[in-house]
Amino acid sequence: MERRQRGVSAGLLLLLYQISQVGLQNIPSVTLGVLVLNIFLFLNPLRPLSEVCLSVNEAVHRKNWQRLLLAPFHHADDWHLYYNMISMLWKGIMLERKLKSIWFAYVIAVFSVLIGVVYMVLELLLVIILDDPSYEMNCGVGFSGVLFALKVLNNHYNPGRVSSVLGLPISSKYACWVELLAIHFISPG
Repeated sequence: MERRQRGVSAGLLLLLYQISQVGLQNIPSVTLGVLVLNIFLFLNPLRPLSEVCLSVNEAVHRKNWQRLLLAPFHHADDWHLYYNMISMLWKGIMLERKLKSIWFAYVIAVFSVLIGVVYMVLELLLVIILDDPSYEMNCGVGFSGVLFALKVLNNHYNPGRVSSVLGLPISSKYACWVELLAIHFISPG
């Protein structure tokens, strides 16, 4: 789990460049706040990744529930941060304008915790179904689950669009699910 390096790196520089291209004045306040929080915690993590990552073993068995709040806002490395925050930038701009800032902040807060709960339930189900206790030890960090939930919400508010997934045109209604499968097969970790 300790893959990340500290300091300014290529992924972080590219992220800052992309943000500057959009322009701070064009980024709604909650979206900007989420970007700033994630970048700040990447540069100044509250704890090492092994102490903030979310797993059934740590959160449920050891009752370390603060990981539900910490895991979404920490990233494994600069590219993990880059891809998540670029996705957040575009989804945030679209959804925050649609939902307004207070409601969007509420959605981010709820999704941030709820995604961790769903993650642990799924891991527990894998333990039970596959009779494999190693799934209790899987430990994850990052904002990807929240972004997936935001994509589903965005597709709800903007139906009928077509997305390109690995070059294939797919209805946005199904694109998030195809992307999830593609990510799993391309980068199973």
